[in-house]
Amino acid sequence: MEITACGKQVSCREGISLQKWLEENGYVIGRIAVERNGEIVSKEQYADCILLEQDELEVVEFMGGGASGLPDESKDCLVLGGHTFESRFILGSGKYSLDLIKAAVNQAGAQIITLALRRANQGGMANILDYIPDGVTLLPNTSGARNADEAVRIAKLAREVGCGDFVKIEIMRDSKYLLPDNAETVKATELLVKEGFVVMPYMYPDLNVARDLKDAGAACIMPLGAPIGSNKGLCTKEFIQILIDEIDLPIIVDAGIGCPSQACEAMEMGAAAVMANTAVATAGDIPQMADAFRLAIQAGRKAYLSGLGRVLEKGGSASSPLTGFLRQ
Repeated sequence: MEITACGKQVSCREGISLQKWLEENGYVIGRIAVERNGEIVSKEQYADCILLEQDELEVVEFMGGGASGLPDESKDCLVLGGHTFESRFILGSGKYSLDLIKAAVNQAGAQIITLALRRANQGGMANILDYIPDGVTLLPNTSGARNADEAVRIAKLAREVGCGDFVKIEIMRDSKYLLPDNAETVKATELLVKEGFVVMPYMYPDLNVARDLKDAGAACIMPLGAPIGSNKGLCTKEFIQILIDEIDLPIIVDAGIGCPSQACEAMEMGAAAVMANTAVATAGDIPQMADAFRLAIQAGRKAYLSGLGRVLEKGGSASSPLTGFLRQ
């Protein structure tokens, strides 16, 4: 009989179970999620699920798109959805070769790393989860979603793969500038919060939308600094500052941060954390750049907590006393 698997017509035996079909095609059961005709099949149901003529299957796994142990709560920590993190650097995993993922995570000191879903490879090929250190929280994103319904579908599949309840919402209809669709992001946040997710929405910095996201139950707000992958820095700085000043949620600057000094500046503004991917992944020495970002984010946070020195609008002010023994 014929079924459709990951968009391709394939032949399989009549009466075969989903479990057996997956095993025969080399899928690693513990690292995938399966949709059958648009409905997620739980792993407990694989053995009893008999495939039928014209069934449509989607089989997905994580791809690239920290420190282990419990955090010391006496330290200045980031809190998201009731979970506590010492690191304020969220690392993206896209654009790396897999063998550099572990080194980048360790050098960044990251405790959260983003992932994206893709159709699963047959035959047990290398999986990104094999390269992420133990103790790191997985943050799947909904990259590729064009509306709230698609984002919800991706989030549920990610949870089925086994990543937990964290999800970063990315909804973009615009394929040129990759700007987020704020209205659909609010809708997706409302739906996923009701499903028990810890929702971290990526958005264009807008105060009214940020308020709507907070009311919808978002765990934080993630405004872009510049278009995704551009490395242009804090192009939206003034609008991000408004969110920091007015929204009582962690503000995590996401997208566009191109170098450690820009990450430090965001933290000096009062951002709760910084998310970066391209700036690290495209660096000449990836582990060293990850470490540089870690140090910059720590420095910016310490500067913010210390209280930045005043700025004079006009004139100067001597840092040493003017002597009284020199002739005028």
